[in-house]
Amino acid sequence: MKQQSNKSTGIFAVLSLLLLMIGLVLAVRLGPVHIAFKDIWDSIFDYEPTLEMMLVRDVRIPRGLAVVFTGGILGVTGSMIQGVTRNPIAEPSILGVSQGATLVIAIFYAMGIGITTTNVLIASLIGALCTGLIVLAFLTKKANNQSITKILLAGTAMSTFFVSLTTVVGLLSNQAQMIGFWVSGGFRNAGWNDFVLVFIIGTVGLILAIILSPKINILNLGDDVAIGLGQNPEKIRFMTLGLMIPMVAVAVAVGKNIVFVGLIVPQIVKKILGEDYRIGIPCSFLLGAVLLTYADIAARMLFAPYEMPIGIFTALIGVPFFIAVARKERG
Repeated sequence: MKQQSNKSTGIFAVLSLLLLMIGLVLAVRLGPVHIAFKDIWDSIFDYEPTLEMMLVRDVRIPRGLAVVFTGGILGVTGSMIQGVTRNPIAEPSILGVSQGATLVIAIFYAMGIGITTTNVLIASLIGALCTGLIVLAFLTKKANNQSITKILLAGTAMSTFFVSLTTVVGLLSNQAQMIGFWVSGGFRNAGWNDFVLVFIIGTVGLILAIILSPKINILNLGDDVAIGLGQNPEKIRFMTLGLMIPMVAVAVAVGKNIVFVGLIVPQIVKKILGEDYRIGIPCSFLLGAVLLTYADIAARMLFAPYEMPIGIFTALIGVPFFIAVARKERG
């Protein structure tokens, strides 16, 4: 059985990496200006400052890599929060963490604070931290407060409230168009600085999440089992949420408010590979990267040369998926 599981994991990883490499090549090649494969190759190994090579090296490669790591982060954080809450429809955007980060960024815009990569990250961290503490308050109460219904209702209420406040801030500050772009998600201005940010936080976060995964496995069996095995459920939840907050913050800072990736990806991984988070967390990183890469290609190409918000495409997949999982859990 274990050998079969290892084989399935290997096949899943290889297919995901293959799809990811194909997606990255397409992401670099396709756009309002189509790039020849030779120019892509030369821009990496024989660079000359031509228009095509500059477009590849300075715009499309960093954007594509930023999308990969942002998608991976969203997949991992979704897997972690589903594990510690035992809630198959929990994810950062549904629990309001992403929207809280977006709200504080909108406030920074309204206050006229210079929107640099550092300032956006600070704003995102503040919003994600405040919302994360509210979520933690629900997760550390008595067991009956951890029901799917209560956590979902609280998260949905916070999400709606924060999005509404963000809209009001945009209207009052005459920044509605810019803030609307943040609410819908996208990588239009992603560059090398953004990639470095998600690469560092994403890599460190993934390693720490894998280290934490055996404890998440235990907690996923229930609080009583975890306590019986000598684990502290509240401490595990606190560590998990503490790890999630900077990861979600950097994902929002770079990719804006992208919804449902953290819901869809862990559920697919769980269906294919089972509920072992030692496997599920790294595989969720891979599948999240794949999903967001192709969503970003669709966002850029469907109505080219105009770019659509990437959140539209993740929501089109995520809403039916959410309803299906919620109906199943209710049944």
